[in-house]
Amino acid sequence: MTSQLRAPATTLSPALLLRPWHERDLPALIAAYRDPDLRRFTRTPVDNQDDALRWLDIRHQGRLTGTYLAFAGFEEPEDGTEGRLVANVVLKRPDPGAPGAEVGYWTVAGARGTGVAPRALDTLTAWAFESFADDGLRHLELLHQVDNTASCRVAQKCGFRYETTLPARPPFPNDGHLHIRRAQENSRSGPLSVVDGSMGT
Repeated sequence: MTSQLRAPATTLSPALLLRPWHERDLPALIAAYRDPDLRRFTRTPVDNQDDALRWLDIRHQGRLTGTYLAFAGFEEPEDGTEGRLVANVVLKRPDPGAPGAEVGYWTVAGARGTGVAPRALDTLTAWAFESFADDGLRHLELLHQVDNTASCRVAQKCGFRYETTLPARPPFPNDGHLHIRRAQENSRSGPLSVVDGSMGT
């Protein structure tokens, strides 16, 4: 089972707990997908309980195979309780032995502009390089549509360098930016905290 991860608190924000998605998270997931900006930049809408269950099942199956490792991100107040849902981050490894993999993320509307996305993505990135180095993981890719300027800023903050512009492909209507971060560039501003499990899958 993949570890739960934690990003330490900052002077302005509580710690973040990144853990596997559970069925109890579905109301918060459905609420997050009511945001038109989130729906614009994601490929699978979640409108109701049935949609949410299918979304969750895909992530459970991906976790079992090790090819799609998604984490729900929650604020973690100082008392150690689990706070509100603020993000989703994912490591996509369709070929676990390949030198490259892809990362993705979204944040809920009320958490944007607070630094949640870079903290969650940086934590996932560090964990991926540390966990799968022996499997030959050497670089991570991040893709976003060219009109998603916020994701471009997050990529740059997390050390994902712009590589090229890719042509549009369904279901996304616009061209996309490809950013890459390489293992030798893996560095963090703080320690990686892993709880309730061992590193890796």
